[in-house]
Amino acid sequence: MEKLKSIDHELRATWQAVAKVYNERAAKHDSTMATAFVLLNIDKQKGTPSTALGPLMGMEPTSLSRILKTMEDKGAISREKNPDDGRSVIIKLTEYGKEMRKISKGHVIQFNDTVRKNVSEKDLEGFFKVTTTINKLIAERDIYENINNKAV
Repeated sequence: MEKLKSIDHELRATWQAVAKVYNERAAKHDSTMATAFVLLNIDKQKGTPSTALGPLMGMEPTSLSRILKTMEDKGAISREKNPDDGRSVIIKLTEYGKEMRKISKGHVIQFNDTVRKNVSEKDLEGFFKVTTTINKLIAERDIYENINNKAV
């Protein structure tokens, strides 16, 4: 009899495979998946307040600061004072950053198109329904509410 598959294991293993393929692509452009993710979350016209980026991407401020510093050093972004809030800055894409964003977006589109060509619409709907439910359970703290056992 086949051992019951663990949902969290499948999620983690799949995400690690996705991250690996994205990082391999990014490395060809002297970049990382994390940098590409930031590029895709910065408004290409107006820029994005630095304080909004972390929550937008679910990233800790320390990790984000490190990535932004590297991106600034490579000339992909610039920082401008936020006219609406003197305590924060607007992160803007440079021309080079816009070029890198376009490349990153192309890889994401290619990945999604390839998956969509190989997975039925019905299966994709089921996938999104499951991930939405998992995120809802986590957000509502329902995952471990009814467990009487103590953690090991």
